[in-house]
Amino acid sequence: MENNKKLLFTIVTLLIVILAACGNSNAEVNEKSDTELSDGMNDSSNTDLTENTATEYTDTDAKDTETNDTKEKVDASNNAPIKEESISTTNTPVNLKEEYLTKLSDAKKETDEMKAEDSSTYAMKKVENDRYDVWDELLNEVYEVLIEQLPTEEVDHLRNEQRDWIKYRDDSAKEASLKYKGGTQEHLEYVAVLANLTEERCYDLVENYMK
Repeated sequence: MENNKKLLFTIVTLLIVILAACGNSNAEVNEKSDTELSDGMNDSSNTDLTENTATEYTDTDAKDTETNDTKEKVDASNNAPIKEESISTTNTPVNLKEEYLTKLSDAKKETDEMKAEDSSTYAMKKVENDRYDVWDELLNEVYEVLIEQLPTEEVDHLRNEQRDWIKYRDDSAKEASLKYKGGTQEHLEYVAVLANLTEERCYDLVENYMK
């Protein structure tokens, strides 16, 4: 009986020892697993941190490189030689007197070439009317230019003189036409004198007033 108790006690003791050994082994395994897992997580975290840091550095380097490139381009642009544009500063002043003397010469040539279509009084009156229209238009143009160009005192003098000249022109034409009063050439003579005096007035104003 006592032998059986001893045997049972021995078996129980062995079981306890075996269970204790298994528990320690499992604890070591779990601890090792936890340690490896922790190390793995740390390695992964370190890897992620390293990758993130590397990415940040890469982005920063790229931005710095881009900034430097931009700065270099700006510097290069600033240092680029500036092409000097050749701007002509020589403005030849318009000589109105010469310009209008040329216009007078052209008008003279134009009116001298006017010919009557036939020998009738009507055809000759048309030529004289056309001559007068050319010179009267040019006279008005010259007069307006002088009004803009001359000082106030000279403008006042010119206006008075022009009024007197118009009266003189009309009176002279009327007087000349009276030689043919009642005849077919009365109006022809009147217009012919108007044209001649207006032509003379154009030359007078340009040569004596225009600058």
